[in-house]
Amino acid sequence: MRNIATTNVTRANRVSIFTLAWQFVKRNGYTLSEALKCAWANFKLKRAMAARIVKFWFTKVDGSIREAYGTLSERMLPPTQGTGRRPNDTVQVYFDTEKNEYRCFKRANLLRFV
Repeated sequence: MRNIATTNVTRANRVSIFTLAWQFVKRNGYTLSEALKCAWANFKLKRAMAARIVKFWFTKVDGSIREAYGTLSERMLPPTQGTGRRPNDTVQVYFDTEKNEYRCFKRANLLRFV
């Protein structure tokens, strides 16, 4: 019997989730269980932000908790031009709908989302 949470997840997505989890274990000292929970939450958050505005919480670098409303939906994003920056796999970039700017947070610091 298949888990409902993983029915629409391709093999490539599962590989990226487990790779991210191992990254959390190596870089952040998470247990494998904590790392998998956080990696799945990051995957689900990114998938939800691709469709709508999502409310989520993460821990900032200074230790405070930030509540954010963000999206990655193409129809809600302003036009952008290339910045020439290399992608960073340790952070999640999102468009903050309250500040009307692109922001990012460390993926390992995601607490939860609605």
